[in-house]
Order: sequence, then structure tokens, then C-alpha cells
Amino acid sequence: MESFIYQYPVKNYFGEGALEQALAAELPFMGAKVMLAYGGGSIKRTGLYDEVVRLLTEAGKEIVEFAGIMPNPTYEKVQEGAKIAREHEVDAILAVGGGSVFDCCKIVSAQAKLDEDIHEYEHEQGKMPTEFIPLACVVTLSGTGAEQNNGGVITDEVRKVKGPFIGALPAWAALDPAYTLTVPSAQFMSGAFDSLSHCMETYFGTPRERCVSDDINFAVQRNIIRNMRAVAADENDLHARSELVYDSAMGENGVLKIGKVGDFQCHMIQHQYGAYTHTNHGLGLGIIHPHLYRHLAPAAPEQFARWAVEVWGVDPAGKDDLAVALEGIDALAAFIKEMGMPTTFAEFESDASDGTLRAVADTAVLTAGCAKKLTPDEIFEILVECR
Repeated sequence: MESFIYQYPVKNYFGEGALEQALAAELPFMGAKVMLAYGGGSIKRTGLYDEVVRLLTEAGKEIVEFAGIMPNPTYEKVQEGAKIAREHEVDAILAVGGGSVFDCCKIVSAQAKLDEDIHEYEHEQGKMPTEFIPLACVVTLSGTGAEQNNGGVITDEVRKVKGPFIGALPAWAALDPAYTLTVPSAQFMSGAFDSLSHCMETYFGTPRERCVSDDINFAVQRNIIRNMRAVAADENDLHARSELVYDSAMGENGVLKIGKVGDFQCHMIQHQYGAYTHTNHGLGLGIIHPHLYRHLAPAAPEQFARWAVEVWGVDPAGKDDLAVALEGIDALAAFIKEMGMPTTFAEFESDASDGTLRAVADTAVLTAGCAKKLTPDEIFEILVECR
């Protein structure tokens, strides 16, 4: 296991009534002006917007709105939010939604405190911001675990890059699983698969020897699979949804990453594919994962075989590690299909032209924890297999 320092500062309010409990405890510390940030307006259709506004108003807060945060939030949207925050001198940001809203607001909170462009500051000067507008998150769509960390993935449409930024670490998060009933079931399941992807990407990193973080990780993966099946059978199963909301948090609160250097090669490929196509993140991961893993398993057969046995219940008797590993990957592919997720770009109805796939392959980040050092040509080959 690698050496590590671990501290977990995000305060989580989980369960029925989490929002009311959180706001009652936290609003006194949020200042007079609160930026209320959200996405396409679903929180208004479901009544959550009115509930949040009522609680903020009753607490005497002045509300500044930042609406319309899109899936795959753009760099332009970040700058819009930072401008609003500066002009209104907001004291805190309350982000309501899922990973896209949270990612955008984390970077808004940093950009609003910087005199420089945050892309130049972080990616060209190699600096990390140290001042932020305090941020809190209300989860309506789980999966990304974005409420648990300070990283944000932002799409720069000019540079054609979907990549990471560092922003504010949320001070607290309200996770009421009932709120996930307000989003389409397919969207919720896409997020749940993103949670599974986070766990797999963490496990398949280094060191490749089994460690305590891996044992916890296996349990979370099994839990995600079991409860995705439960929600697929009954989309109103609130117990299963509760498990998946907490699985999402576990995937990104750092516990599974203790002593590990993650892989996250699939995420890097999908991020670039998303930069060129603006497609759904979780569904894109579901298409890429099995094809990528068939390329990686020969480089780390023992690690993949262990996962196949522990997560998918593959019987290893009389088989070598690679055979067991490939059965596990087949089980993953079958599960993705079972969940009704697309398994090809054709089903996804997304651009899979040679030009787009070549551009993605040539610009995808290569990760240090990956089982083998991929080349752009091999990434292109993997993407072609995804067609």
C-alpha cells in the first residue's frame, strides 16, 4: 500500500429530511447573500426550488440565482457564474442538482476569487487556488460523488478539451435519496453506473497487490450492482436508491483511494469523447469499459481475475487468470446490457466517425495507474470497437 495522509472534511447529512436538517444547522454560517445554483429547471417542476427558496427566505437570506447549468458544464458557464458571484458579492453558494451543477460551482467558487483566468492559473502556471466562496451541495442526482471532493470536470468548447480543475471542497452536503425520484430513471441509472466506474477505476490502479481499500471497494461494487438491479425492477425502490446514493459518496470520498493510485483511463477517454460529442457521461463509460478492459486484462491478469471472482462470482476452478478475467469482463458487458444501457456508439446515436474518434484518441490523457501504457493508435482501435 502507498503512503498516505487522509482527512475527510465534508459534512454529510443523509436520509429523509436531510435538507431541512442541514439548512437549520448551516444557514447561520452562510452569510447574508446566497447564490442558488441549479440546472435546467427540474427543481422548479418538482417543487424543490420553492422549498429551498422558502427555507432561505425564512432565514433572512438574499438569494442570487445562477440557473441553466448544463450537463458537461462549459468553461463559458463557469465564467458566467463567477461574474454573477463577483457582481453580487455573494457569501456562499448553494448548489442543487447532480455532478454537473456541483463541478461547475466548485470552479465558480475559485474563479470568483481569482484575478486571473483559472485555466491559465491552473493548467499553464501550475498553481492551485487557495481562496473560495464557501460551497454546499444538495444532491438530487447521485453517481458522480462530486459533492465529496474539490475536483470539477469542465468542457472547454474552444480548446476541445473536457478536463479537470480544482475548486472549492464543499463544506457540507445534503443527501436525501427521495430527491432522486424527481429525475428520470434512465438518468439516475446512468449516474449509478458512473459510481461503479469510479470504483473499478480506483481498484484497477496501483499497487496491484490486494489491499484493505480493495476489499472495501469490492463490497461497494457488489452493492451497486445489486441495487441497480433492484431499481431496474422497481424504480420507486427507495431503499435501493438510498444504497446507491451512499455508494456514490463512497466512490469519491477518498476511502477507496487510500493507498492507491487510480487508473481512470476510461474516464479520460470518455471525457474527450464527451468534449467532441456532448454525450452522457455514464452511458459513454458503459460503452467503453468492456472494450478497454479486454485490452488491459492481459497486462494485469491476476488483478482482473481477482475482480472477476470477488465482484462477478466467476468460478476460477481449472482456469488461468486471463480466462477468469475475460469472464469477468463478459459479465460486466452483460450487466450493462441487462440495465438497458447502450453498448455501442450506434445505439448511443452519437458521432463515431473516423475523424472524431481519431481526434479523441490523439487528445485523451494517458494515466499513470493504467495496467499498460496505451498509445493513441490503440485508443483509436478501442473506440472503433465501440462502434
